[in-house]
Amino acid sequence: MSGFYMPVRVIEENEAVLNHAAEISAPGKKALIVTGRHSAFQNGSYKDVCEALDSTGTEYVCFSEVEENPSIETIMKARDFGLQVKADFVIGIGGGSPLDAAKAIALMIRHADKGIDYLYSPDGDSSALPVIAVPTTCGTGSEVTGVSVLTNTPKGVKKSIPHSLFPVLALLDGKYLASAPQSVLANTAFDALTHLIESGLNAKASPYSNMCVDAGLKTWALSQPVLRGERTPDQNDFRNMLRASAFAGMSIAHTGTTLPHGLSYIVTYDLAMPHGMACGYFLPGFFRAAGEVRCEPIFEAAGFTDLADFEAFLKTVYPSVTVPEETLMR
Repeated sequence: MSGFYMPVRVIEENEAVLNHAAEISAPGKKALIVTGRHSAFQNGSYKDVCEALDSTGTEYVCFSEVEENPSIETIMKARDFGLQVKADFVIGIGGGSPLDAAKAIALMIRHADKGIDYLYSPDGDSSALPVIAVPTTCGTGSEVTGVSVLTNTPKGVKKSIPHSLFPVLALLDGKYLASAPQSVLANTAFDALTHLIESGLNAKASPYSNMCVDAGLKTWALSQPVLRGERTPDQNDFRNMLRASAFAGMSIAHTGTTLPHGLSYIVTYDLAMPHGMACGYFLPGFFRAAGEVRCEPIFEAAGFTDLADFEAFLKTVYPSVTVPEETLMR
């Protein structure tokens, strides 16, 4: 059986946030804005969201303490804050960490009587406050998935929680990528590429998920020269990178991720290696295991001639990446 399910309303345009203030304000009367500590305030996204909410008279408060690879303790701290201020919907602004955190916080505010263990309860009710997502990096596609990846500090692991937590609205505007450093663009774009590759080679792939994979890879390929350092990015690149990330998110929303992502989490946790870099480290081996025949359409759509060309690209973006044997053996 094949199927397609994408409950998120996606709006992609210039000034998407300001142009859709009514939709942003519609879910409730008081928003809890969830961000990291810096980028949302530097790239203008937080300012735009506040202006949109102000224009409709909607109250809001901000929780700006989400760290990279957010911990379950941070989720509970934000949950308690959200309950205290009586927030009735959540707006996540940022890359994968704030967006994943926003979804988990919305879950836990709805389940105010539950403790921290509820985050990983496989039998738990996944109902949550409405979440609006404003992505400002081009990697996770969290704005169109039900996934929330958190760091379980007591157990020393980074993993997805078992709840399905799709946002109700995603607002995509490439302008927020303009202030991102080259390293952030590269790491997040590699995350999106890995999502597309893993979905395309997934046993759960279908004609519908492959539709997103093919569109995502071809869109991603348009900005490959930027990642190679052959030219500086322009507004079209920012739009294409963000769109490719959304296609990648739609892809894994249907198939899930596979081995490279599973292996990357422990590398990120142990070495603080950026997620996209950690995923990229395992891709050549993944391609070899999949076989040339299966990989050829992936290479072609993404703008590579073959595995050797991909490996050369990988070395250009990440000249020296090593993972200690003890980490690999964990």
